[in-house]
Amino acid sequence: MFKGLTPINYGGREVWPLVEGGKGVAATNHMSAGAWAAAGGIGTVSAVNADSYDPDGKIIPQVYHALTRRERHEELVEYAIEGAVQQVKRAWDIAGGKGAININVLWEMGGAQRILHGVLERTRGLVAGVTCGAGMPYKLSEIAASYGVTYLPIVSSGRAFRALWKRAYSKASDWLAAVVYEDPWLAGGHNGLSNAEDPLKPQDPYPRVKELRDVMREGGISDSVPIVMAGGVWYLRDWNDWIDNPELGTIAFQFGTRPLLTQESPIPQEWKTKLMEIEPGDVLLHRFSPTGFYSSAVRNPFLRHLEARSERQIAFSQQEAGDHTHQLDVGVKGKNFWVTLGDLMRAREWYGLGYTDALKTPDNTLVFVTPEEKSVIRKDQADCMGCLSQCSFSSWADTETNSTGRLADPRSFCIQKTLQDIAHGGPTDQNLMFAGHGAYNFKKDPFYSNGFVPTVKQLVDRILTGD
Repeated sequence: MFKGLTPINYGGREVWPLVEGGKGVAATNHMSAGAWAAAGGIGTVSAVNADSYDPDGKIIPQVYHALTRRERHEELVEYAIEGAVQQVKRAWDIAGGKGAININVLWEMGGAQRILHGVLERTRGLVAGVTCGAGMPYKLSEIAASYGVTYLPIVSSGRAFRALWKRAYSKASDWLAAVVYEDPWLAGGHNGLSNAEDPLKPQDPYPRVKELRDVMREGGISDSVPIVMAGGVWYLRDWNDWIDNPELGTIAFQFGTRPLLTQESPIPQEWKTKLMEIEPGDVLLHRFSPTGFYSSAVRNPFLRHLEARSERQIAFSQQEAGDHTHQLDVGVKGKNFWVTLGDLMRAREWYGLGYTDALKTPDNTLVFVTPEEKSVIRKDQADCMGCLSQCSFSSWADTETNSTGRLADPRSFCIQKTLQDIAHGGPTDQNLMFAGHGAYNFKKDPFYSNGFVPTVKQLVDRILTGD
């Protein structure tokens, strides 16, 4: 047992202060969450387009039949509620009364509030808490409290928590179970980097977490309400000076990347194998996500392809102005594309290499793609089912008009399509593969030597030793 680490009271029972990170589409499910809770921790079912099962226990593919985006969005909400409810019930059975089961939702997912209501209504007494990030989830406290469920907002700064507390959470303070601090430079998936922070200059989490605790104290929140450190957590021994530290109050730890490589983890074998090969620097903090947030994923051919696409980009104006003195004569129809001489030369070169189609972006630029890429982009945009509250790639918005009012952005991608595909056996090099920046530890941590894949129980026991 790692010195100083003691159980916390959570949901009326004693649990280890170890939380399974919720992650996104189908990367955390009833098997991993139930096993984590059974091992005495807080397991987390991802309630983001979770899988449902047929009577034989086979996963039901999420196929969309409706013709309009709005109707497909209704199908998506039904899939999401049904899937999450099934996952919670199965996780509860596996946990066998031990630990606790949380659900994780993204505030920026399409229909988030309706889905949360739908899931909590049908899982009364089973869910201990709702973890929620990606955006500013002001309504989270009110919705969770109305079902007698606690809530755990995910923030990346004391400032963000102060805004949430003042506007909403102070009114439901009794139901605040913990505040998750997610390190925006180290966590996998979508991150809460603000425009004031440099993506290339990581900050030490200690002063940021201390600031968060100071903000919580200002609000009269007891030090016994844990701050959950998330992002970059691998060995507990690295956090020795955080445990039992009066400056920080009660601290718990969230593990997002490590639980991907367990027997119970639902991700496919190819993904698990790839995790063992990651080197330092292989995880990229990028801005291609259609959410508009920064996010961290493995810099595989899928991400490199997006990087290269954005590099084949030139600015244009619709009339001759400044140094935009040349009419573009490749990739576009019409004459009102004025570009610089240098950009005209680059565009002709790309055209000669087969990137013959120029697509407009919302920023008055053109990106050059192959005809095959263009047809995939257009099909994915047309197939949109409104999985986000706002999507830059398809210009869908979860509003009355169902539009962001901006041009769809061909530099991004359909996140629902790629996350569903990789989670259900699609090729890892052709899909978005989320991971935290510490994923290179799989290769160097002796626990995983000779390709060893632990059970969740073995992993939790290992973490409890400090390793």
